[in-house]
Amino acid sequence: MRSLKEIKRDPTYIDVNIPNAFKLFSDSFYDHFTQKLDLYKSIVILCIGTDRATGDSLGPLIGYKLKSMTYKNVYVHGTLDEPVHAKNLQDTIDWIYKNYPDPLVIAIDACLGKMDHVGYMTLGFGSIKPGAGVNKDLPPVGDIFITGIVNFSGFMDMLILQNTRLSLVMKMADVITSGIKYSLWKYTKLNSSPKQAHFPSFPSSSELVLEKVTL
Repeated sequence: MRSLKEIKRDPTYIDVNIPNAFKLFSDSFYDHFTQKLDLYKSIVILCIGTDRATGDSLGPLIGYKLKSMTYKNVYVHGTLDEPVHAKNLQDTIDWIYKNYPDPLVIAIDACLGKMDHVGYMTLGFGSIKPGAGVNKDLPPVGDIFITGIVNFSGFMDMLILQNTRLSLVMKMADVITSGIKYSLWKYTKLNSSPKQAHFPSFPSSSELVLEKVTL
């Protein structure tokens, strides 16, 4: 339990199809994670989903695009090669809290929503409950959540996920990935003092080592 009062705020909705979607998302993400960062010692980006259904591949695609980051104390779980899904989510959560010091968990997942919200990314404080839209009882996870509304909710939701346009999922993955990378870069540049930065700025080319976490 945190010693400071939890921040409560309505989630931010951003339409991925508008021209300034990247700026709106990156500004909102930066605002959210910098408000939380001082309470934690590491950052875990948990990308949930599977590549076996197009609509549910948002998380693994983002994890794939983020996995080459080389910040100290920033870790990515859930990629195309090693997805985090219904069968291993609880084990992954247990592993994260056992192995990382006081982690700030940023949970990312696709979801279904209202017809007029399809194509929107949502971002806010608190946890998400993966699988709720397809009647799966999975544990809530996350201190900050990011979701992409990839299709509308209705009858036979799993079939809808499997028939979601890949172009929309990829567009969301690109915006979310770029926004997270830019925000981390911006934070390191503005907090270059060793006393302030939780993770260093980009390492030199000779220090580029891919950190791979095996579950």
